[in-house]
Formats: sequence, C-alpha cells, structure tokens
Amino acid sequence: SSAASDVYKRQDEIVDLIVETVMCKSDKVLIASNWYSGALVRGKFMKLDYSHVEYVLHCLEGNTSKIKNIKKYLLAALFNAPSTISGYYRAEVNHDMPWLAR
Repeated sequence: SSAASDVYKRQDEIVDLIVETVMCKSDKVLIASNWYSGALVRGKFMKLDYSHVEYVLHCLEGNTSKIKNIKKYLLAALFNAPSTISGYYRAEVNHDMPWLAR
C-alpha cells in the first residue's frame, strides 16, 4: 500500500541521515544550536536501533509546529532519542492509562 511505502521511505531517509552522520569525519558537529565532538555524535548514532527510529517517526507524526529545516530537526531528534525515549513513553502510558502510573 501507499501508506506502508511512505513509512519505508521515511525510515530509509532516517537511516541515510544516520549513515551520513556516522561517516562524517568532522571534529565538531552542530546539533540543536550546540557544538558536540564528532566522536560523541558518531558514538551516539552508532547506538541507535530500530526503536529509536520508530520513536523519532512517532514524534514527527505528532508534531504540528512548522519545521524550517527537517535535517536539523531529525539530527537533534536522533541525537536525543536514547536520552528521551523512556520518559516519553512513560508519559504516554501515564496519560493513556493513569491507573498504571507510579
């Protein structure tokens, strides 16, 4: 179906961005208006897995704000995904199923 094709296309675009970032040899990388060492960024991106990509796509789908630069947005979302994924899903569960909130 076309919807499934769109999902695969977005996943492929994110994987391409991850590969581009990991292969970048720069000493510094700009993410969300902050400069980080290239080694730190490459290390974080090497630890990303499918759940992180799925999470970033889920956040993107729920975003209603104007995104001026999608590449910068996705770089920041991927960079922060390992640090924010658990809190995000915990907040979703707490909202949708308050009886499970701790």
